Amino acid sequence: MKIFEYQAKELFDSYNIKTPKGGVCYSVQDAIDLYTKYNVDKVVIKAQVHVGGRGKAGGIKIANNINEVENLSNSILGMQIKGLTVDRVMIAQAVDIQMEYYLSFTIDRNSKSVILILSEEGGVDIEDIAAKTPHKILKFPIDTTIGVPDFFAQKAAYQLTSDKNIAFQIKEIIKNLYMLFIQKDCSLTEINPLVITKDGNVVAVDGKINFDDNALYRHPEILELNNPTEEEKKELNAKESGFSYIHIGGDIGCMVNGAGLAMATMDMIKLYGGEPANFLDIGGSSNPNKVIEAMKLLLSDKQVKVVLINIFGGITRCDDVAKGLLEAFSQIKTDIPVVIRLSGTNDKEGRELLKDSSLHIEHTMGEAISKAVELSKLTNPIN
Repeated sequence: MKIFEYQAKELFDSYNIKTPKGGVCYSVQDAIDLYTKYNVDKVVIKAQVHVGGRGKAGGIKIANNINEVENLSNSILGMQIKGLTVDRVMIAQAVDIQMEYYLSFTIDRNSKSVILILSEEGGVDIEDIAAKTPHKILKFPIDTTIGVPDFFAQKAAYQLTSDKNIAFQIKEIIKNLYMLFIQKDCSLTEINPLVITKDGNVVAVDGKINFDDNALYRHPEILELNNPTEEEKKELNAKESGFSYIHIGGDIGCMVNGAGLAMATMDMIKLYGGEPANFLDIGGSSNPNKVIEAMKLLLSDKQVKVVLINIFGGITRCDDVAKGLLEAFSQIKTDIPVVIRLSGTNDKEGRELLKDSSLHIEHTMGEAISKAVELSKLTNPIN
């Protein structure tokens, strides 16, 4: 689960991590009122959406007076950032920045531990830093039975600065951020940038927190902050329907039985030059209702040009799957071409049942994926 920046900063404040004075606004008038209340000359207006790259998209602006607050907040509210509509902005007091750092805690699958990540290059995409200058990324695995003792945090802080006063402040932030990470069952706590102001204060100018969904039952106060995007709502609805769905953003909708096969299918689509739209594992797929719900989910994605159904019949019989598909498509009418690959138990019988349908039936996974990619390249693919 993700939360907005202003919500993350409220949590930072509760853990004694200093942030600029700020608040959330849902309208231009809210922004004007908050600016007037703060009685400062310069503020930052920041779009609140669950994606990165807000600054590059024009979603972060500096306002120097009330007229600029009105005009800029009006231009940001309602704008689209990576497909998400901005329905709220954060107004925060601007700070005089001398230095920017990166600081986060996350889960490291390799070391099977929490890991502290630091960089002297803050304020930009950490992925770019890792790719171009990996030596500037510092990683410290954490033994969770010990946590982050004072000496450990101090050692890490001195990796960023030799200034005793600054290092002490960073040390305290490291300890407090780790405490937040553990106590709230987070999967990520990130401050980017963590800035040094010209008057020598260390401030979290931006923040991001993700939570472990499986632990939310322990944190009803966190669950109340949940504001899922439309795609996240689809994922939750899919889970309730008994299958796993993750939106990716390509144009080939995938319906597959089995998580491993679904991953392999997406990899091969990329290998053949296509773009998978999603991960969708429907599990046992001979249930027509499950296929109907899965198709509705795929077709609700306006980017999807082709649907690829890739079924390997083990315990599930392919002729049962074919019967389920025929019943499903008797209820769902679509002009989007559908490519089907059936393999495994009774696959010949399954293909025989489907041979008179309008579906593209292929024998091998490679053939099916090649056909789906070919159809996706057409401007107006037809059956």
